[in-house]
Amino acid sequence: MARYGIQAQRAFGVPMGTLLTLSKGLGKDHTLSLALWQSGWYEARLLAALIGDPQRVTSGQMDAWAASFESWADCDTVCFKLFDQTPLAWTKIRPWAASRKLFVKRASFALLACLALHDKSAPDKNFLALLPLVARGARDQRNFIKKSVSWALRAIARRNEKLRTPATALARRLASSDWPACQWVGKDVLRQLPAPKSRKKRARPPA
Repeated sequence: MARYGIQAQRAFGVPMGTLLTLSKGLGKDHTLSLALWQSGWYEARLLAALIGDPQRVTSGQMDAWAASFESWADCDTVCFKLFDQTPLAWTKIRPWAASRKLFVKRASFALLACLALHDKSAPDKNFLALLPLVARGARDQRNFIKKSVSWALRAIARRNEKLRTPATALARRLASSDWPACQWVGKDVLRQLPAPKSRKKRARPPA
């Protein structure tokens, strides 16, 4: 865990694969999810995200869990496996982005990335409206924030062609910025996005 930058005050050392198997056997159990999170153990909290019921998650629960994130691992797992499926997901991005707490702010952009990946019904305007927020977030020098901002911008760019153009344009502006953090985010996004030519090649039907 330490090698991957995962910090936790209490951890058993249970692999994620074991937790995934446990979650399949348990199914959705929101009462148990809340109790597991309350225990404070790292693996219990990951399991809590896997078995929580998105429809029963409250605004207060989201804020409380975000405030107690210990690392990128519990932050990203909760956003990827639970929070992005809740009806309240979109309401948390802006307020969390304004937080000074490291993993609350990371949760804002991790949640945006997860919504870009998973919320198939979300209109493009939702993501376009948040590009200025991404640009501001890119100024944060902290490594865990830079990486989450890059993740969000890449996920938006890969969602469809209509979003790819403005997202890529933003990445280019960031890459040429005077802010070192912005430069890092912009270059990271551009490096990881496939070139337009290769996209067209893949899209061409077989002969």
